[in-house]
Amino acid sequence: MLNEVKVSFNRKDLLGLENLEPTEIETILDLAESFKEINLRPIKKVPTLRGKTIINLFYEPSTRTKMSFDIAAKRLSADTFSISKATSSMVKGETLLDTVRNLDAMNPDAIVIRHSAAGAPHWLASRLDISIINAGDGMHEHPTQALLDMLTMRQHKGKLEGLTVAIIGDISHSRVARSNIWGLSKMKAKVIVCGPPTMIPKDINKMPTEVTYNVDEVIEEADVIMILRIQQERQKEVLLPSLREYSKLYGINSDRLKKAKSDVLIMHPGPINRGVEISAEVADGPYSVILEQVSNGVAIRMAILYLTVGTTARQEP
Repeated sequence: MLNEVKVSFNRKDLLGLENLEPTEIETILDLAESFKEINLRPIKKVPTLRGKTIINLFYEPSTRTKMSFDIAAKRLSADTFSISKATSSMVKGETLLDTVRNLDAMNPDAIVIRHSAAGAPHWLASRLDISIINAGDGMHEHPTQALLDMLTMRQHKGKLEGLTVAIIGDISHSRVARSNIWGLSKMKAKVIVCGPPTMIPKDINKMPTEVTYNVDEVIEEADVIMILRIQQERQKEVLLPSLREYSKLYGINSDRLKKAKSDVLIMHPGPINRGVEISAEVADGPYSVILEQVSNGVAIRMAILYLTVGTTARQEP
């Protein structure tokens, strides 16, 4: 339970994993473990954040992240309100800062924001006293996704230290890849990224990861295989001959998976493009923990809301 979790987190915001300490990541994972039990109760609600108000401000489409933040807040008894770009005054020309300042004037306790501009949550956090939680900023970071990924790995492997995690796919355009590289490396896991040369960032050598272009070799070495979709909506130029060619060279199917370890984990942050980066047999197969990732997302986001919004009045669930 909460009183058994050693808390090492004194930040008002969660903006990314690059600047978090390993002890802070461990606190979030341990706390999420304690919250998982709440999600299995017949009545999935505790009074921990009663009286708090959380605003979900999403300028980009989202299913899993937006819904799990909403569910997480409600299970902690917070009031939630969701705003999308299409229903906000941004369509009338209002700036992001003006939008958020107006929301801030209504005295919420936190804003969960997804925005196409890298650094948008950091920019807002430096200007506002309320908590800002990054739900994905451009191609920069997606910290809560990486945290739920790490929680899933730890539950199955018993640890993160010493694991070899292969991230395969469109690395250049993936904020999930960046957050996982930072988070896993801090927890002493080995990260290898793999994909077409046109989809590997030119500055990848500045990050704590290895690079390979041979998908079959990395599959043999990996304890965890994280598969990413091709983010065509972010690409400004043609980076592949065709999706069919990509699937042939880098897609993870049952034949290719025969080279993997017998206890390998298959992960994917979603949404899945079946038949492109992953086959249906692998996505729904015995090694897949994709739906467990989704389930763990609620517990991770409960932990984040508790640590950033509710630590001034902690209560035992």
